[in-house]
Amino acid sequence: MIESMSFVFFLVFIALVFDFINGFHDSANSISTIVSTRVLSPKYAVLWAAFFNFVAAFLIGTQVAHTIGKGFIHLDVVDNLLILSALSGAIIWDIITWYYGLPSSSSHALMGGLIGAAITKAGTGTLVWAGIIKTTVFIIVSPMIGMTLGFMFMVIAMNLNRHSTIAKSDKIFRKLQLISAAVYSLGHGMNDAQKTMGIIAMVLFSKGLLGNTFYIPFWLVIACHVAIALGTMFGGWRIVKTMGTRITKLQPIGGFSAETAAACSIIGASIAGIPVSTTHTITGAIVGVGATHRLSAVRWGVAGNIIWAWILTIPASAVISAVIYFFIKYFIL
Repeated sequence: MIESMSFVFFLVFIALVFDFINGFHDSANSISTIVSTRVLSPKYAVLWAAFFNFVAAFLIGTQVAHTIGKGFIHLDVVDNLLILSALSGAIIWDIITWYYGLPSSSSHALMGGLIGAAITKAGTGTLVWAGIIKTTVFIIVSPMIGMTLGFMFMVIAMNLNRHSTIAKSDKIFRKLQLISAAVYSLGHGMNDAQKTMGIIAMVLFSKGLLGNTFYIPFWLVIACHVAIALGTMFGGWRIVKTMGTRITKLQPIGGFSAETAAACSIIGASIAGIPVSTTHTITGAIVGVGATHRLSAVRWGVAGNIIWAWILTIPASAVISAVIYFFIKYFIL
């Protein structure tokens, strides 16, 4: 039953559910700054972000999807049970971190899920270390880039507005923040929707449904962008509060700087085919913006809890997926 074609369609559905949860979980990344600065209400902010999540389908290729599909585990080990276990591990970890309001990475949860299930099935020899190392390095690099750019953009913005009144500056940056939030949401859609594309394409390729060459069908591109956009519309409000108010207090000029910095980082990584964490990047950018005032403006205790969630994401989701794979393999099948 688990290797039947009907189960393949079930896996595609589960993958799209993960994509929806990814959008739901990560909507905080897209809207927290624009909501906390009161540029848009939550209702209109999620609609704004969801629209640009979907539009991203038409603006970039599928480099990240290829990295996910071929860059973590060898395709010859892939079967339906492995994919089911990997997706289940990622979904469970996303729900846990959403419940506790921690902005963890859906990307790294998916990566951990694949690693845990693959090792349980066939050992460490099935892992593609080059792709794993590249993605793992960016756990550190992406928030650092976001923090550096956030600091730089904030310093530039403050210097350009040093002769302006607070009221005039707020009016200008409230408008600019609509643009920066839109560009950030484009970047989020470009990177995160492709991760589910890679998983579904992995399933289809393993069953011979893509022929002899691994590629991403256009219908799959559209389906994944629709799913992540719908998830964004429903929003993960618990995480919005953490991102928008608990790390540091943001004004429109800070929200604009953080979103612009994160967008530059994520779009650059997407073009390079690197599946970075949009969560890590925007969090780093917010910390960088807060640090321009004074280091004490950043609530480092909250930031520390977030970092612990980052560190635990890959091993935790790997363990969950491994347990699921073992349980189904030896107690159900």
